[in-house]
Amino acid sequence: MMTLIGSIVLFIGSVFLLLGALGVLRMPDSYNRIQAGTKATTLGTMLTMLGIIFLHPGWWNKGLLLILFIVFTNPVSSHVLARAAYRIGVPLDPSTVVDKLEGKES
Repeated sequence: MMTLIGSIVLFIGSVFLLLGALGVLRMPDSYNRIQAGTKATTLGTMLTMLGIIFLHPGWWNKGLLLILFIVFTNPVSSHVLARAAYRIGVPLDPSTVVDKLEGKES
């Protein structure tokens, strides 16, 4: 039973990772690509690790530690990348309606 649950959760995590890759390909500018990639890879990697925990119960402590590491570092790193891209002047997509940082950054 644990093998079935682990395989299903592992498959769902892989689907999220695939959808994140498709989102990176389809989004119009760097900022949207960063956002799409981060959301999907965070959830996809967490589900993949959870599936591995179900398949190998002896690794639960390492798996949970990796999940916590991903939860804290992945969103922060994507925020830093987007902020750096904005500061060096990477252009927004022309269809972007609102730029809330305009005039606030140097």
